[in-house]
Amino acid sequence: MGRGRAKAKQTRVARDLKYSSPNTDLERLQRELSGGAGRSSSTPDAVLADDEPDVWAGQSDPDEDRWASSAR
Repeated sequence: MGRGRAKAKQTRVARDLKYSSPNTDLERLQRELSGGAGRSSSTPDAVLADDEPDVWAGQSDPDEDRWASSAR
């Protein structure tokens, strides 16, 4: 019980998002799409640099191998 109120709120929010017309900064969008804004800052440099070695590289899971061979 209690799901009705949450579902009603989700429905209302979804409807608001679907039918809303947000104020779009078209000039900023054009700059972003043309690459004029420079490098995107949405991905930090730490995520781009993969300095840590993959501990599990080259190893396989015996259970996974068994399931893969039986599915063929």
